[in-house]
Amino acid sequence: MNITNIKINGIKNPVGYDFSHTRVSWQISAAEKEAETYPDGLEKTKIEVSKDKSFSCILFEKHGKLTQTGEVLDMELSPRTRYYVRISVQECDGNIVSETTFFETSKIDEEWAGKWIKPQKGDTFHPVFCKEFSVEKKVQSARLYISGLGMYQAFLNEKQAGNEVLTPYYSNYHVQVQYQTYDITQNLQQGVNNIKVLLGNGWYKGKFGLDHQENIFGTEFMMLAEIHIFYEDGTEIVIGSDETWQYCGSDIENSGIYDGEIINHLLWEGQENNWKSPIPAQPEGKLIARYSLPVIEKEDMPVQEVIKTPAGETVLDFGQNFAGYVVFKTFLAKGSKIVLDFGEILQDENFYNKNYRDAKSQFTYISDGRSEIVKPHFTYFGFRFARVSGWQGEISKDDFMGKAVYSDMDRTGFIQTGHEKVNRLFLNALWGQKSNFVDFPTDCPQRDERLGWTGDAQVFAGTASYNMDTGAFYQKFLYDLRTEQKKYDGIVPGVIPVLDPQGPIFSSIWGDIATFLPMVIFEHNGDKEALASNYPMMKDWVDKITCEDKVRGQQYLYNFGNQLGDWLALDGRTEQSMNGGTDEYFIGSCYYAMSVAKTADAAKILGITEDALYYQKLYGHIKDAVIKEYFTQSGRLAIDSQTGYIIALYSGIYPDKERVKEGLRTRLYKDCYKLKGGFAGAPILCRVLAENGMQEEAFYFLLQEGYPGWLHCVNLGATTIWERWNSVLGDGHLSGTMMNSLNHYAYGAIVEFLYRNVAGLYPAKPGFQKITYSPLINQKLGTMKASYNCPYGTWRSEWQIKPDGRVHIILEVPFGCTADVGLPFYPDKEIGEVTAGIHRFDYQPTEDLRMRYNKQTMFKDMMQDEKAQEVIERVSPLLGYFLGSGNEDFLYESLDTLTRMSYMGFKEEEIEKLTKELTSIYD
Repeated sequence: MNITNIKINGIKNPVGYDFSHTRVSWQISAAEKEAETYPDGLEKTKIEVSKDKSFSCILFEKHGKLTQTGEVLDMELSPRTRYYVRISVQECDGNIVSETTFFETSKIDEEWAGKWIKPQKGDTFHPVFCKEFSVEKKVQSARLYISGLGMYQAFLNEKQAGNEVLTPYYSNYHVQVQYQTYDITQNLQQGVNNIKVLLGNGWYKGKFGLDHQENIFGTEFMMLAEIHIFYEDGTEIVIGSDETWQYCGSDIENSGIYDGEIINHLLWEGQENNWKSPIPAQPEGKLIARYSLPVIEKEDMPVQEVIKTPAGETVLDFGQNFAGYVVFKTFLAKGSKIVLDFGEILQDENFYNKNYRDAKSQFTYISDGRSEIVKPHFTYFGFRFARVSGWQGEISKDDFMGKAVYSDMDRTGFIQTGHEKVNRLFLNALWGQKSNFVDFPTDCPQRDERLGWTGDAQVFAGTASYNMDTGAFYQKFLYDLRTEQKKYDGIVPGVIPVLDPQGPIFSSIWGDIATFLPMVIFEHNGDKEALASNYPMMKDWVDKITCEDKVRGQQYLYNFGNQLGDWLALDGRTEQSMNGGTDEYFIGSCYYAMSVAKTADAAKILGITEDALYYQKLYGHIKDAVIKEYFTQSGRLAIDSQTGYIIALYSGIYPDKERVKEGLRTRLYKDCYKLKGGFAGAPILCRVLAENGMQEEAFYFLLQEGYPGWLHCVNLGATTIWERWNSVLGDGHLSGTMMNSLNHYAYGAIVEFLYRNVAGLYPAKPGFQKITYSPLINQKLGTMKASYNCPYGTWRSEWQIKPDGRVHIILEVPFGCTADVGLPFYPDKEIGEVTAGIHRFDYQPTEDLRMRYNKQTMFKDMMQDEKAQEVIERVSPLLGYFLGSGNEDFLYESLDTLTRMSYMGFKEEEIEKLTKELTSIYD
């Protein structure tokens, strides 16, 4: 038995964070026999906290049957102190003791010796601040506490402090500014040392927002630093930023999130750039310990091809759309100028990035003849292609390396199927997440936007939390949202920052992130303390809607305001319209009900009984009001759209579920099974279909290769998820440039269907301590291999259809967890509950799952198959005639619907023979 993966507040060995609420979590792994010995977990667990690695002086101890997903360390913490933590479990053979982990506090409420400083008035260039100091004795440890606005990078003796980029990260700088803590022990040397701090514009004072405003949060560069050096003899020295530091202009000519960066080593040639004394500064926001995860260079992205375009350009193809930048080594002659432009697509085989709108998205380097590794300091780009201008000589793929940059999260989920295009779709969603999880969840990483749109984040949260350990990342985002919510009287904005002088977007789905995201985090992490911290946000959001409704006479409906509805759906006035065709107030009211229900659930979990009863009652009123307003007396939904039916089933609001399901089937038939949904309908489409007895339809939409559909985008070369279903047209051209991103993750929410339904990893208890396991097995996928590392350990689900028709399933249950197993088409009685270990099932299903087609398969799918065409033309020449006549309606019929078309001349025995032969075609 082993105790592993210990985290503090969801982070491994965190340094310098806000630990006002400190929780520890861990995993236990065990061999199968050990797991059988402890089927219900372990009763005797102990947490110990010490100031030393040897645990000779234990400061805090907690024991009993403790919560693996987040046990509170209720202890007083001292500033700038490292605490060591270990977990032990008592079992029959003695104690099992974990690895040792640690966390280190920030300055907490300690006074700062350093002061905020800035350049003198009129010095608007990008500055570099410097200070020399002496290290006179042997150093035991050293720390740097630092912040800078808009962004900073610090170097000790020319070596960067830490490995983070884009610090101090995004905040509402009017309210707070984060500072970071770095261990710089290894950066120091005996004798004279030097610290340099570069500053860039960043979100703080660079162009940002849809109107490309500058100086949104401030107008001046400023920085704060404090170095603490502890000598081996027990003494300490402190070097703080003040007027004794010096600054001059750096070689960064300009920087910005949207436009990029210019490094010009000849910028000051022939000009005075003397060292100057800074002056005192003071930012508007309060200085606080960090709450952002590190953003780092997570992956190397080699160049896949160097392309010479018809226009004579040299373009690097990295083979994958991602967020980050390009690094290269230069030996260029003085005065050489290299320009890198970034884009997502080649158009007519030439470089293209007009969909970036006003984002220049360019990196420029001007050499003074030095040899160095070159990369930007204060920007990042979204791209697959980089156009290179000014390079001397032939370019080799090895001359450049891409760096994928995103927040430092552990990968937790993996999927591989027998369908290569589905595997590519999974990777597209994963890369969409990587590209847009840069400190906070953005809509896109490339154009002049990159904002915190809450609707995108809400619909994708489930997928994101299977893919990666998002707990700490999302807590940061919720902190930012809560900051804005307090300002706007309970409204959770549709996007942050709120830059519109008219105030925030007040819309369902987007604002409902206030209730949906905390519950997603709780479902995946099981951390009750994290839920408690977010409960005020949940409550204030639903109370705000209720309050606004009361002003109007309390209709118990969210049928007011300018809501965004089914954004970018295809059933709007045109396919390019932003607003879909589903009544946005119906969507809003259903989401209002779901948010109230989630708030009631949270209150019950947290033991807030009075709130739970109040919100349960309120939910009942809302549900009744929605049914009265949007359903006929016979139970038919009056909103006849795909998304309308999907939202009704998703929310559980209907008087007659079967009527809604039948309405959805009819709507799909009328729509020729073409996907119509936007941000409200499409992300949950396949999940809702599968969970309501329409598995065939769910797989059809997943695997549809025509327009619109997920695999249609894959077929057109997508390596991330697109903003629109038709972002790229069949001829390879973008459908437009006004609002067209090739790296927008919202529709990547389809991957939650793969984890939850197809792989069967469906949570039944918080933290996935228990799942309901009933995977969806489908011949077109052939195989499924999925794993998910939950707080208790790794779940593994594998299924395969064997050539002889047997089904082979492997389910691995982590220690301390259980699964209720109900296998599809299982011939014997239900399996029931299984405990930790590896479980194998091999059986002959009651239906032949090797069949390529069934009664619901549309004829259009058969028309690509020579075997099926031969059967149709031989058995039913009439059907063959209709299918080949150009009558598109018939392509969307099936064997099932053919039985209702005797008036067209189809005979019962003909249909029976067709059914028998077509359903006998195997792969």
